[in-house]
This record gives sequence, structure tokens and C-alpha cells, in this order.
Amino acid sequence: MLPMTDSAMNMERKPLLHTDELPDFARNAINLASAGLGARGVSATDEFFAPLVRMLQDSSPIFVTDKYDDHGKWMDGWESRRRRGGGHDHAIIALAVPGTIDGFDVDTSFFTGNHPPECRIEACRSDGDPDDGTEWTELLPMQHLEPDSHHFLRCADDDVWSHLRFHIHPDGGVARLRVFGTPYLDPASLQGRDIDLVATLTGGRIVAYSDAHYGTYHRLLAPGRGQNMGDGWETRRRRGPGHDWIILALGVRGTISRTVVDTAYFKGNYPDSCSIQAIDLGMIGVDIGEDAIAASEDWPTLLSQQKLSADAVHEFVDDPVADLGTTTHVRLNIFPDGGVSRLRLFGRVA
Repeated sequence: MLPMTDSAMNMERKPLLHTDELPDFARNAINLASAGLGARGVSATDEFFAPLVRMLQDSSPIFVTDKYDDHGKWMDGWESRRRRGGGHDHAIIALAVPGTIDGFDVDTSFFTGNHPPECRIEACRSDGDPDDGTEWTELLPMQHLEPDSHHFLRCADDDVWSHLRFHIHPDGGVARLRVFGTPYLDPASLQGRDIDLVATLTGGRIVAYSDAHYGTYHRLLAPGRGQNMGDGWETRRRRGPGHDWIILALGVRGTISRTVVDTAYFKGNYPDSCSIQAIDLGMIGVDIGEDAIAASEDWPTLLSQQKLSADAVHEFVDDPVADLGTTTHVRLNIFPDGGVSRLRLFGRVA
């Protein structure tokens, strides 16, 4: 084994927050400001110490004790220089897709003496990037920020937005900005064509799972193929009887006709086989209750148990995909354990 570098030994990462520590709007939520889903930084008044793109990363922020660059201390987030002439800094962010917003997490992790004391957030709906004539609406009034902390801030608004203007007062650094919401789907654009009903950008979400020890389970529903073995859902090695599973809520109620199970980069740890169950619970959402989760092992079978192989795309269409009619929730079973990079469930909106 190669020795660790000094930087690796001096790298600090915050532990992930447990689900019970999150407010309801952030549990099982879709981060519309995720760079991995397509969100991007449009502009910033200043990026001297750290670029805006880092604030939109999906990974948890890190701190490397002895890492410096040409501008000073390397920080994992967006950080502007110290203002000397008044005013404040702001950044414009294009969301991954337009959507409604339930709340924010303004994360100042590792910014201790250089965090902004306050922030506020505005939004707009625009087909292209905003310009000087764009009208902005305030979603979040001025909020006090603490150093090295998560700030979960609820947003009571039902309108659809495409861009945010994130103000920090007067300057400083923010590790991550997460925008929890629901993608907007134009009903007219969905009629008569197949879509991935469980995709994150369609509104698909994780409801529950037996285990998610490795990887990033929410990426199971992300666009594109996985980029590495950490880009997907992976369970620990099962040493006893049984098998692992994950329950998903479709973004829209629909009928499923084709399924894709992708084990990209999972080579010595892919599941031996999988099956899929599905049901119409008459609702769209993630709060289905413990009783429904417990009963999911008896849901009707959409895809009977199928063999899987390493690092491959497995497509199932028609037979063996059963015609179950309309569906709102599915349960993916893997036997006995392992990793799946992506799950696609193609069909039509009911």
C-alpha cells in the first residue's frame, strides 16, 4: 500500500447529517442546485479566493489544512475577497431544471472567520440567462449566518423558478448552497411519449432502503451513466440471509413498459440478480408511511428475478416486464447485495 500524502492525512470532512437531523423539506429531497444534475453558476461579483462552481458540487465540503493556491488558502466553496468600499457580493445560479422550491441549506462548513454574517435569496423565471432587465422576486429575506454550520431555511412559495440570485452580506465564503424542490413538468410536453418516470429530473425520489453503506444512493436516479464506483447505490456485504432493496417514488403517475438496470463500474461487487415490484398508491410523494414500506415486499411483480452482470446496461422490455397498469411507487430488490449505478423506468404519464 502506498503511504498517504501529507495533504490526505490533513484532510477533514464533515460527517453526513442523519435523516432525522434534517427538516422535512430536506428529507429525500431533490437538490435543484446540484451541479451533478446540471445546475451551473452563471456569474458572480467576485471569485477571488474560490470559484462559484465549487459551491454547487454534490460532494460534502472538505478542508485540507496545508493546501494553498496562488490566491491564498484553498477553500472548498465559493469565496470572495474582503470588501473595502461598501456594497456586497452576489452570484447568479441556473437551476438544473425549473421547479418549485421548498427550502435551502446554506452550508458554511469550514468557513470560520471568513463566512458572510448574512445572506438573502431572490429568484426569477427566464428561458435564457438573466440580464439587466430581469425582474427578481425575493424568496428569502435577510438571514443571519453562523460559521461552520448548516442553515436550513424554509421557503413558502409555489411558483416555478429557473434562476437564483444569492446575496452574501458583505462578502466571504459559503461551502455549499442546496436548493430543495420539485422539478416542473409541462403536462403538454409529456403526452404521447415515453419518459423516464423515476428520473430525478422528472421528480423521482428515494423513499426508503435496507442499506446504503457505500456510494451516493440518490445518484441512482441521476442523468447519464455513473462516473465511478461511488456514483450510485451500493450496500455493504450481506453476511446473513435475505437481500437488499430500495423503494422509489415516481415523479409522475404512469405505466411502465421498459426498465434499465445499469451496473456501470460495479465489477466485483454487482448484484447476482434483481427484481422490481410496483404499485399504485394513489399518491405521488415520499411520505408513504412505515406500514406501506413494510408491506412493499408483497407488492405486485413488475420484473421477475433477472441475472445481472458486471459493468453493464441491462434492458428489459415487454416480457419479462409485466403490464401492471398505473404505478406510483416501485421497489428494486437486489440479490443478495451489491451496487447499482442507475435505474431507469420508461413509460407514459397516466
